[in-house]
Amino acid sequence: MTRNNYAPYITITREEWAKRSDDPMLHLLKDIDALHGLNEPLTTEEITQIYVPLSRLLNLYVTAAQGLHTATNSFLGSQIHKVPYIIGIAGSVAVGKSTTARVLQRLLSAWPNHPRIALVTTDGFLYPNRVLEQKGIMNRKGFPESYDIRRLIQFLASVKSGKGKVTAPVYSHLEYDILPNELQTIESPDIVIVEGVNVLQVRPRHPQAQREPAIFVSDFFDFSIYVDAEEKDLQEWYVERFKSLRRTAFQSPDSYFHRYAHLSDEESEFFARGIWNEINKPNLELNIMPTRFRASLILEKGSHHFVQSLKLRKT
Repeated sequence: MTRNNYAPYITITREEWAKRSDDPMLHLLKDIDALHGLNEPLTTEEITQIYVPLSRLLNLYVTAAQGLHTATNSFLGSQIHKVPYIIGIAGSVAVGKSTTARVLQRLLSAWPNHPRIALVTTDGFLYPNRVLEQKGIMNRKGFPESYDIRRLIQFLASVKSGKGKVTAPVYSHLEYDILPNELQTIESPDIVIVEGVNVLQVRPRHPQAQREPAIFVSDFFDFSIYVDAEEKDLQEWYVERFKSLRRTAFQSPDSYFHRYAHLSDEESEFFARGIWNEINKPNLELNIMPTRFRASLILEKGSHHFVQSLKLRKT
């Protein structure tokens, strides 16, 4: 473990981090195949060396927050309702945010003091395709302006105020759109994990936003994680995922991308690199990567898709 007195983070090697693992949690790993995304390798070793220690650290943070809540109630001589602990997970397209979120949801639910874990993706707060088309920004889907940020903030405010039942819109990757008649219901969770590319964004969305109260999605987070990787690796992972989807999900007639099911591997790669360079790379460089150092913890992945080091913000 190396320490830099002039940096906000402690850099921790994979080997040092793995020493904080916890063998009693290994029984939770019997169905890891259901947790990882397409073309995102997930091994028992990765979970035990990276995610089990992370769940232990988060448990300490949540326990401390619960203790502070109890102390506040004691001081006020009242019984204020406990509010959920919110964890934000950010990072580029194809970096593996969803896998990180699902693994943490599974591991955190095993701790007795916070068994109810809700997972929400910000994809559900994208504007419907018809709205994106009306705004002329369909080709900027995933950029900050493509999200209904006001609705997302209202959702988080309701969660953080301790409201018993809160709903969130649902997004279909198959249909590439919001499902108008479906809602995800969140009921009295102990922890809410919020996953999305731009959840650490703080830049005003448009000039008039500067005249409004400066409230950002990340203001509701108690802890935040940025999943990081080199841009060249992200591009390769995105291309390989696109090619895999072309052979699987795109084959469905219900898929928005069914039109690409007939492409060859070479054509798929050419098309995927075009999407990356025109949409995902600019979004990464302009909006996502600049938020990296706002995170409480940075998971640094190598080209093999496994975490090789971590940066933990000093407290």
